[in-house]
Amino acid sequence: MSRTYKATGINLKTQALGESDKIVTILTQEFGLIRAVAPGARKHNSSLGGRSGMFIVNELLISQGRNLDTITQAQTIKTYPGLTKNLGKLAASQYLAEIVLCQALSEQPQEELYELFNEHLQRLESLPKTEGLDVIAHLSQGIFHLLSLAGLTPQVQVCCLTQLPLIPDLTNPNWKVGFSVPAGGTVCLQAWEGLRKEREKERRNLASPQSAVTNLPNPDYETVVHHQDLPVISGRLNAKELFMLQHLSQPEIIQIDAATDAGWLSVEQILRQYAQYHFGRPIRSATLIDSYFATNHDAIV
Repeated sequence: MSRTYKATGINLKTQALGESDKIVTILTQEFGLIRAVAPGARKHNSSLGGRSGMFIVNELLISQGRNLDTITQAQTIKTYPGLTKNLGKLAASQYLAEIVLCQALSEQPQEELYELFNEHLQRLESLPKTEGLDVIAHLSQGIFHLLSLAGLTPQVQVCCLTQLPLIPDLTNPNWKVGFSVPAGGTVCLQAWEGLRKEREKERRNLASPQSAVTNLPNPDYETVVHHQDLPVISGRLNAKELFMLQHLSQPEIIQIDAATDAGWLSVEQILRQYAQYHFGRPIRSATLIDSYFATNHDAIV
């Protein structure tokens, strides 16, 4: 007989299998990410039907199989019905689930990731029923916290070029800072511009006829010069948007009118680019976010 084991997990993804079964991808505290068959879950009267839905937390009894394990028993201990009643909340939850799927490990305990994901689902569900950008604010914080747990925290407090602190000037409407996804975080635009001019000057010098004569290779020695790379600027943030980004590591959202402040759209876009770059795959649920908040999307970087 196949061995069985118990686990507590939340459903992240489902797909049809055969005529009546489902394959459920589950984040468990004890064993990390597992894929298991929910037999007969697509039948109308199946006891596993409701228990195999998205974002359902179950206590599971699972039988090990050669290729796929099989759920033999499931007892629901928590649900998030409020997420399915609002398209914005549901899209944000699926977005976070995709990030969890990118970073979760199999056959290893994932208790911290499990708790963090459930915490952010709870926060999204408890938001008032509104069309405002508070969903984007909480989504952005969830992305930031998950990235931090994965060891991918973007550098937002100091400049990636100078390593000097970046303090947003909230009194200056023209204040801007760059964000470089490949460099890993924020970039002082003045420092970036200075480095760009320096690189252009070096290229002009190397291209000049006089330089070509005076810099002929000497067979007796070779000089190696290491230059600081000029990072690609992926986007720009104003002072308020950087302020938002710098405070996402905190336990709670900062006291900004998240329901109306379109700056959260820019923050989410930057974090989306950063997450997709590091995980090497697109976040498909982000298209639902774009379409749902299309009326406010003119603030996107």
